[in-house]
Amino acid sequence: MPENLSDADAQFREWMGENLQRAAAHFGLELVGEPRLGWMDRSIGARAGRSGEQFWLRVVSENKQWIGGDFWTGNLDANVLTGLAKPRVLEVYEWEEIRQQRAELLTLLPGSPCSRTDALRELIDLPDAWWRELRRTVDVVASTPTDRVNADQELVSSRIRQRFGDSADHVVSQWETVHGDLHWANLMGPDFGLLDWEWWGRGPAGMDAATLLAYSLLMPEMVERVRSVFDDVLESESGRVAQLYVASRLFRRIDMGDHPELAAALAAHAESLM
Repeated sequence: MPENLSDADAQFREWMGENLQRAAAHFGLELVGEPRLGWMDRSIGARAGRSGEQFWLRVVSENKQWIGGDFWTGNLDANVLTGLAKPRVLEVYEWEEIRQQRAELLTLLPGSPCSRTDALRELIDLPDAWWRELRRTVDVVASTPTDRVNADQELVSSRIRQRFGDSADHVVSQWETVHGDLHWANLMGPDFGLLDWEWWGRGPAGMDAATLLAYSLLMPEMVERVRSVFDDVLESESGRVAQLYVASRLFRRIDMGDHPELAAALAAHAESLM
């Protein structure tokens, strides 16, 4: 954790830890290991045990005006996706304390995240079977019907135009169901697994491949591997639009202070698409 936290940030993190403890007590769990905070500290999770079984316990905290959208129930809704290496939500507990808190008790996947950060910063060796399962998972999700929405044409057009101007191609010709946040901190190894299904729903075809490619840009060897697995997707008309949309989203994150080291590589990538 950064050492230059403001008092308010430190207090919020302490409060999130208390929320995790409350959820553990509710489910009759004992927390195991160090808790991990999510993006902007809006979630916290840790391994937890009960009667010899191991689980993952996650608590997300949100202002009440922002709850109720697809993202709020995304992990639970993703239980409809079966036959994939992903967590399953077993129990849910919500309460209100200043903000709305949602605790989810999930099955625990084997292994560990491929990266501690969304963007890959060191080369990792993953077996061919891992990559095959990644592609199979993305394909299964893509063909799964759902009313959930990750991104619509209005959002895609707005983001691309804001970043790249009106001349950039922004019309999505093909839509599919996407995971919506396919980065390296959500991928497990050495056995394949995919975490964090909050944002899954309909989006531009190729968005998941485009997201993983963008978060691989610091590691050229991994860029080439991602391209080899998803070449047909990335080189399609919709895939190129999806890459521009993902780049525009990631630039917004960079503008907020996330992943500054990706800026130059992402700019070059976007230029190649234009």
